[in-house]
Amino acid sequence: MSILFDHSRQERIGLPETVFCQGKPLCVIAGLVAEHGRPGGSPLFFTRLAPEVFAALDPDLQRLLDYHELSRTAHTAVLPPLPRGRVAVVSAGTSDGPVAHEARRTLDYLGIGNTLFEDNGVAGLWRVAENLEAINAHDVVIVVAGMDAALASVLGGLTPKPVLAVPTSVGYGVAEGGRTALFSMLASCAPGVGVCNIDNGYGAACAAARIIRLINHA
Repeated sequence: MSILFDHSRQERIGLPETVFCQGKPLCVIAGLVAEHGRPGGSPLFFTRLAPEVFAALDPDLQRLLDYHELSRTAHTAVLPPLPRGRVAVVSAGTSDGPVAHEARRTLDYLGIGNTLFEDNGVAGLWRVAENLEAINAHDVVIVVAGMDAALASVLGGLTPKPVLAVPTSVGYGVAEGGRTALFSMLASCAPGVGVCNIDNGYGAACAAARIIRLINHA
């Protein structure tokens, strides 16, 4: 079994194809690692690569990957760094870590400078206040939050930089697997906040990458 790999995607949109591993047969993932991890192979990024799936890979293939268990991401190599533009990834709590780190790892793979600011939930606004100057030193801000996701509105009203909000599936009961966070971000009174899908740190990082590429091409 194989997949039709989109080799020309980077030339079309500036972003290379990434492998979404969830639901894919192990043989397909193994084949892609072997192909892209060999000397001279093009860098490749893997998302939703569960620890048990990574553990099932042949040890020789595992050694070809830089694997990060919390984010469930891996790459064979990273792309050349872009000279300009940085992204701040700001999470509400450490429970949002898997999504925040997925965004951070995607940016690392794409060669985009970034800083992760964890545990900035609005239950302690002093934490956001302490980090605001450093956050505003970046060109794009990704906000990752579950529960009521109020952090997106708070930062949307405090920074002039583009804000990309990612709701997470963190929270009790009426959090409804991230739907409440999604609706809260969509209903934000802070103008101009872009909202991504639930738990989609990868998508937010790619949206940020499009902005950073414009900065570099300006």
